[in-house]
Amino acid sequence: MNTLGLVLFLLFAGYLTFSTVYLLMLAIAGRVGHADDARTAPVPTTFRKMAVLIPAYKEDAVIIGSVETHLRQEYPGDRFDLFVIADKLQPDTLTKLHALPIHVVEVAFEFSTVTKALNAALAVLPEDTYDLVVVADADNQFAPDFLSRVNVAFEQGWVAVQGHRVAKNMNTRVAVLDAISEEINNHMVRKGYRALNLSSSIIGSGMAIETNLMKTAMMDLVTVGGFDKELEMKLAIAGHRVGYLEKAYIYDEKVAKRAVFESQRTRWIAAQWQFLHSYFGQGVKDLLAGRMLSATKTMQALVLPKVLLLGVLSLCFLLSLVSGQSLLMITSGTLLLSLCAGLALSVPAYLWKQLSVRDLFMVLVLMLSFARAALNMRKAFKSFMHTPHNA
Repeated sequence: MNTLGLVLFLLFAGYLTFSTVYLLMLAIAGRVGHADDARTAPVPTTFRKMAVLIPAYKEDAVIIGSVETHLRQEYPGDRFDLFVIADKLQPDTLTKLHALPIHVVEVAFEFSTVTKALNAALAVLPEDTYDLVVVADADNQFAPDFLSRVNVAFEQGWVAVQGHRVAKNMNTRVAVLDAISEEINNHMVRKGYRALNLSSSIIGSGMAIETNLMKTAMMDLVTVGGFDKELEMKLAIAGHRVGYLEKAYIYDEKVAKRAVFESQRTRWIAAQWQFLHSYFGQGVKDLLAGRMLSATKTMQALVLPKVLLLGVLSLCFLLSLVSGQSLLMITSGTLLLSLCAGLALSVPAYLWKQLSVRDLFMVLVLMLSFARAALNMRKAFKSFMHTPHNA
């Protein structure tokens, strides 16, 4: 191996090591730490006024059912309002929405994004009316006590929190694995970060942010399909930690088909790339200055997606067995075992019961889908890749 080849090999090995160690550290932290739910439920002195914003792009199949579920919150009915941002909904759906005790914000964008939808709703919120903003996907269903738990968190002094998003469907092997992926993220980049006294990652739904802070942070976002990454970066740069409420549940529809999974991951990878392009320099400066709250957001974006990392490490280990290179075998084998240990630590017990041997083969299929998503991410730069939902 020549000098250039050796340097490239060391850089690649260093990157895989960084990604694996970073994820393992968060997995261990999530095990020893705890979330930010109140240990004892204090009686709130204030029921904060909340605006629940629900972007709905071509979501005719699910939006009515979701809204009706949100209206059944245990939280006082006069202390929260629902705002559905209706983007390209059918006339019949709009008629049904207008008949419900909610606000409908009709929008029409040439190029639709969640950022545009949320900013449209924020623009029509009356001044000094709402204490905080809650964001939900059109397919989400809040647990009955969700807003009450959010209110308790703000009573404790939080200005931004992320709830615990879990699967509301596990009807296919893809959906089961998607649910597991969601819970691994909950454990690592939400509970794990909070165990290290850093800021929980937000997901894009099931989050609550103080209204003026949300309006300020949503200004001038540049990413197309991943506003949540950029939003949490802006909060971190401003010095605001995001709390994680493990017992505040949001039920989210998981993708049930491989094609939808691939499309969704294409959008996510593109958003991650856009985020790095915009904030890598800022992240390096923050790291050198010791501002870990925001530096960790850039470090997280640098980590190879877990399914892709699992595939790359597995391939490296197989190649080492074929080539007989002992150093490569030891290195790739150690990293692969470390990653598997971190993933295993992060999967909750109730989901282990859903797994079967056949799911291992589906993991291989999803690895290929993830690789295709990485190669096709330019599609997400040109158009909004909507994830369809079912009623």
